[in-house]
Amino acid sequence: MCEENSFHGNFGPVQFDVLKEIGNIGAGHAATSLSTLLNEKIEMHVPGVEIVDFDEVMELAGGADKEVVSIYQRIGGDAPGSMFFVLTPPHADRFVQRLTGTPQGETGAEIDPEMSISALQELGNILSGAYLTALSDFTKLDLSPTVPFLAQDLVGAILSVGLIELSQVSDQAIVIKTSLMEGEGDQKEFIEGQFFLFPDPLSYKKIFTAMGVLHGD
Repeated sequence: MCEENSFHGNFGPVQFDVLKEIGNIGAGHAATSLSTLLNEKIEMHVPGVEIVDFDEVMELAGGADKEVVSIYQRIGGDAPGSMFFVLTPPHADRFVQRLTGTPQGETGAEIDPEMSISALQELGNILSGAYLTALSDFTKLDLSPTVPFLAQDLVGAILSVGLIELSQVSDQAIVIKTSLMEGEGDQKEFIEGQFFLFPDPLSYKKIFTAMGVLHGD
């Protein structure tokens, strides 16, 4: 890959602080929306934001051969791209159970497949909307998500879509680690996932220039 196409080297502490702040603001908005949706206090944290190489993307999601649930959306507007929220099937089931009011571990408790899809799509809408709003506020770019597409497959099969597009301009991606926490005290439960942002080749430089990362050097 040509050196001019690598953005990782342009990042310093200030740039990573901006990315982390975008993640935290988005998490705050998402937590408020989820709390309203579930009628229960939800806390959402961003343990870290990283710019990672492609081989690390697969590793962070659990490995190419790990089965996951993915909520995929395209980004429209000034800087098109792809984004994925990836979580394990048990964590996806836990969220669906919370939203549908199905007790965990209840024998014979079958959740309607369409209801499960709808619940996870709503999760995708909330997370993507929150993060893209925060990113738009910082970059002043018009960004909007499409209708979420839900898939349960191996990590390698799911993420290859975004990686193929991004590989034309870079070998790195933005990863926002996401942790949702519900309940109080000893009753707290966690739902953890990874939020991957893959700007299209022509969008990558636009986003980072708007964030003040690239200075033409």
